[in-house]
Amino acid sequence: MDGKDTGAPAAARASVEAVFREEHGLLLASLVRRFGDLDLAEEVASEAVEAALRHWPAEGVPARPGAWLLTTARRRAVDRLRRDRTYADRLAVLRVEAERAEPAPPADAGGGLPDDRLQLFFTCAHPALPAEDRGALLLRCLAGLTTAETARAHLVPTATMAQRIVRAKRKIREARIPFRVPGPDELPERLPGVLAAVYSVFTEGYAASSGPHLQRADLAAEAVRLARILHRLMPAEREAAGLLALLLLVHARRAARTGPDGAPVLLADQDRARWDRAMIDEGRALVVAALTGGSPGPYGVQAAIAALHAEAPHADATDWPQIAALYDVLMALAPSPVVALNRAAAVAMRDGPEAGLALLDGLAGEPRLRGHHPYPAARADLLARLGRTAEAAAAYREAIALAGTDPDKADLRRRLAALADAPPPQR
Repeated sequence: MDGKDTGAPAAARASVEAVFREEHGLLLASLVRRFGDLDLAEEVASEAVEAALRHWPAEGVPARPGAWLLTTARRRAVDRLRRDRTYADRLAVLRVEAERAEPAPPADAGGGLPDDRLQLFFTCAHPALPAEDRGALLLRCLAGLTTAETARAHLVPTATMAQRIVRAKRKIREARIPFRVPGPDELPERLPGVLAAVYSVFTEGYAASSGPHLQRADLAAEAVRLARILHRLMPAEREAAGLLALLLLVHARRAARTGPDGAPVLLADQDRARWDRAMIDEGRALVVAALTGGSPGPYGVQAAIAALHAEAPHADATDWPQIAALYDVLMALAPSPVVALNRAAAVAMRDGPEAGLALLDGLAGEPRLRGHHPYPAARADLLARLGRTAEAAAAYREAIALAGTDPDKADLRRRLAALADAPPPQR
């Protein structure tokens, strides 16, 4: 939230921020659908939040806070358009162009998009925008992530991400890209960008980039809901099935991922009885659909990896050779520093810590991993297993400095402290 500090009590501000987090995407989508301008929608949404900070401490949080914010934002938008005739005329041109475009089928006809936010996801995945700009706009403006969170999702500096967001908005404005639901023939072309955005929203919910909590379960659940809509909308698209499968299989572990104090629990140490078996069964069935009928896609392969973890009755029964082989496939389909990092961890489990560490050291020059705390944390774990305590300690300290959440920092400090009590390695 980018509203100004009005001096509201901390509890009231927390209430407003919680509501804004929950309602942001739908609020913005409704405003853009009504007024056809993303900048205007963002500005009046921010003004509505500032108004809430002034009124809610004295009047109480309304019964329908999202509706309150939407009504207030709409009024601010109308007032602004009345004052700025040029702005209003430009929006009128955009609306006319949108109405002239081929209309999409209505939502109740079986082919429409049943959620305003998802409609806007597809709109901002317009092919006229560069891929990196589409991703930035989708996450920052429509998924409600901060610029810093969006930058983390793309492994770039915050300043770079801010420039991408500004550039995407400028392109939409100058090219007069209409905000409308794409037709059925346009949906497959835009699907990859929307899948990536939903996945990034889930990633932030699964492992928050900052704050006092490791997980943001509400954000992860919202990504699952959007993935369900996508799969229902496009049941023949195997990557839509793959994404939903992946999210379900990973989200099924949420109850076991943290201890009573909020500290992270590593996958190998989780109580698998707390995993959501119904969600796992649903995800496993979708994996079959995602991998049937042609070459696999990246989400289908990731879902297959998650399914192998889910099928192991205990950590020692994990099929690491198959997981490592799937990461080889994923590297060929969608190479990235994060995939390479995860592949190295799988190889370490299959072939031993020295093999994994060699792969990690080969990524040392990758700029996108320099601010990514799981990289030095993974190196530290392997160095500790090899008995190279001093190097492991240095890597843990680096990871602590980079970690964004309090639980991650606390867990890394615990692992650093445990080095002193670790037995010498077996030769």
